[in-house]
Amino acid sequence: MMLIRYLSQIGKYFLMWKEIFNKPTKWSVMKGLILKEIDDLIIGSLGIVAFISFFVGGVVAIQTALNLTNPLIPKYLIGFATRQSVILEFAPTFISIIMAGKMGSFITSSIGTMRVTEQIDALEVMGVNSLNYLVFPKLIALLLYPFVIGIAMFLGILGGWMAGVYGGFTSSDEFIFGLQTEFIPFHIAYAFIKTFVFALLLATIPSFHGYYMKGGALEVGKASTVAFVWTSVTIILINYILTQLLLSK
Repeated sequence: MMLIRYLSQIGKYFLMWKEIFNKPTKWSVMKGLILKEIDDLIIGSLGIVAFISFFVGGVVAIQTALNLTNPLIPKYLIGFATRQSVILEFAPTFISIIMAGKMGSFITSSIGTMRVTEQIDALEVMGVNSLNYLVFPKLIALLLYPFVIGIAMFLGILGGWMAGVYGGFTSSDEFIFGLQTEFIPFHIAYAFIKTFVFALLLATIPSFHGYYMKGGALEVGKASTVAFVWTSVTIILINYILTQLLLSK
């Protein structure tokens, strides 16, 4: 019974994708909606992303340094480990799960509140495709999400460099040498491919839970929690699949 319910929800989610691109809203209206979503979702997230990235990068460098107890192991591995951790997993995946909480709950609660207060019904009565009006601007705004992850990568590595050098664990030259050692450019491409897919999930899964919720104000809170859980679970699953597809030889 539960399996059938999950399958029907998945089917409804993919049907929602089709509906998002039907009967588009006029560009003069859509332009303003997209700019508002960029401000709310992208620019509004830069502060928390910058703060977390910088300090987690520092923690990764310190943890690596503290585990290199053997004097025969070169210090440049601190820079190498920081780069690999930040670029491959921390920036794209860890930040996306945090954003599932921040962006996702905001998207679910804003659309859910419109559902509860019958604003979505009013849009439908006026002949507006409410899914296109509400979800499409979020999808377009989150195409800028890789820019946020690029900043997270830079600040994570900067935080690692500052913690390593000013904490007395390594010299600047050793750390930078470690950053450059065995660098594979495709790892950056892999990180941004993941980021692009995560951006689509961050825009649509919370929107789905907000749009199709039933009930009152209490259910809006429940829908936000459920959206966060499912967005996080989906991000982790897709992360596993993409890593297997893109990195395994």
